[in-house]
Amino acid sequence: MEYNSTILTPSAATIAKIITNRPHSLYQGEFCTIVLCGDIFLHEKMVSPEEINHFYITNQKCIKTLYQQLSGQFWLVVFDNVNNKLYLVNDHFGMQPCFYTQQNNAITISDSLKKLKSNSELSLTISEQALFNYMYFHCIPSPNTIFEQVSKLEPGKAVIFEQQKTDSTFTATEQLLYCPSFNQKKAQAAGSHQACLDVIEKAVTKHASSDCGAFLSGGLDSSSVAGMLARSQSPAKTFSIGFDIEGYDETPYAQLTAKHFGTQHEVLFLQPEQAAEEFVKVAQYFDEPFGNSSAMATYFCAKFAKSHGVSRLLAGDGGDELFAGNDRYAKQKQFEFYQQIPSALRGVTKGIFCHTPIGKLPLLSKGASYINQAEVPLPDRLESYNFLNRLGVNNMFSQDFLNTVDTQQPIMQQRQRFQDCSSEHIVDQMLYLDWKFTLADNDLVKVGRMCDMAGVDVRYPLLDKSVVDFSCTIPAEIKLPGSKLRDFYKESCRGFLADDTLTKSKHGFGLPFGMWMKENQVLKELVMDNLLAFKKRKIVKDSLVDSVLDAHQSVHASYYGELIWIMVVLELWLQQ
Repeated sequence: MEYNSTILTPSAATIAKIITNRPHSLYQGEFCTIVLCGDIFLHEKMVSPEEINHFYITNQKCIKTLYQQLSGQFWLVVFDNVNNKLYLVNDHFGMQPCFYTQQNNAITISDSLKKLKSNSELSLTISEQALFNYMYFHCIPSPNTIFEQVSKLEPGKAVIFEQQKTDSTFTATEQLLYCPSFNQKKAQAAGSHQACLDVIEKAVTKHASSDCGAFLSGGLDSSSVAGMLARSQSPAKTFSIGFDIEGYDETPYAQLTAKHFGTQHEVLFLQPEQAAEEFVKVAQYFDEPFGNSSAMATYFCAKFAKSHGVSRLLAGDGGDELFAGNDRYAKQKQFEFYQQIPSALRGVTKGIFCHTPIGKLPLLSKGASYINQAEVPLPDRLESYNFLNRLGVNNMFSQDFLNTVDTQQPIMQQRQRFQDCSSEHIVDQMLYLDWKFTLADNDLVKVGRMCDMAGVDVRYPLLDKSVVDFSCTIPAEIKLPGSKLRDFYKESCRGFLADDTLTKSKHGFGLPFGMWMKENQVLKELVMDNLLAFKKRKIVKDSLVDSVLDAHQSVHASYYGELIWIMVVLELWLQQ
């Protein structure tokens, strides 16, 4: 049921409208009106808007004091009708989407861009800048959205609206409410290992339900969640996606974890015909263009779980980003060593490797590549393999399109979030950036929307605020000593997880789209038809589409298949 709430000022003028299909609750008191979407905990106890109101009033009406005590997956509207201010806040990772726009002397808030688009009272137009940002990141990071007039609430932030005394307009200011403090004190490893397991177990228990299951890729994070679920439910239900393509199928590791914990495990082997059948629906289900191809696998896994009676799934997202489990963290640490070499010596080294024939020798060419990357400061260096940087912006986009956008905006956004981190340690800074981008704007959008499409609820135990705060007490040198990825986390799980799980390489619910496109005629025809339509929009150059198709066939099907997916998904979304 669609829910429309109107919040009134003392003068009875409309200040805000809330539109949502999600479970919600409303409290209207003498001093405040509160609208809650999602589940919210105060001091680890699930509470109602009325209890939130009481805490807010008794704590000097300070939104930051209130927020520091909150956790969960939510967005919250607090209208202080004494001070005539409206606060819009969400959880620390933005796990519940929240969009807002100011039009017609009112603020309209929703969890759905599509609902805002269908509202006849609002005027929304496609943002060219957002299209460019999408091509850069394969998603549209907050606070931007696909529509010029709509903003997306950033995780852990408050937007404060205050009505002007002279007219009906509102001023909007932002306040960062959650910026974790990384503790660089030497931790007692032995005690911390058990504490890590304890906090994860409590988080899993907190977010589990009687009819829930768990995603299980067989990796460290999903195995940890599945194992903790198995401690409280017997048998726990776990679900995996498999592929009949070498290098993509990780089901043996999932089976290993399932056997280790005695879970009731189900595996769906996804076929290209199934992907082709649901391609359009998946692409168009997102509120805005979203180019992560693993969304398809996530949807089918969630749908598969739904068919087995599960209404809530626990996801393992977040472990890598909390405990330094991604290859790039170790790689970037190596690049940082170069920055510590005296500048004079760096100049000589660069001259030999990059500007002489010696550097072109097979054994030394990697050294030149290393230096060229190391010369680029973080966080820009993280985008070395970005399609836009490798192919060149001017080679990808039409000049008319480029004239409408700021090509530096994406990297400037990234730099700002990188600099917002309270720690000066390079690993902490990369983790924090991934919280704000990789998780909030990409992974959580993917899992949340695909579970919603499948008709199941999803929770992220490893991103519970208690787990996040605990991770910040573990120094970067212990999380990632040398190049040993998530060393602390692995040691914490030793004896709990199977040994083979601790030593396996990282993988997830990836999709062999590039390989399928070469083999499946239906999928290939769908792609070609939509690429032809995309050409006509004159966003990218015709030559780009042609060259990428050639490279997909002859050079690297998986790599260039991703760029094809990104363009096709954008075209399908724009067709709505």
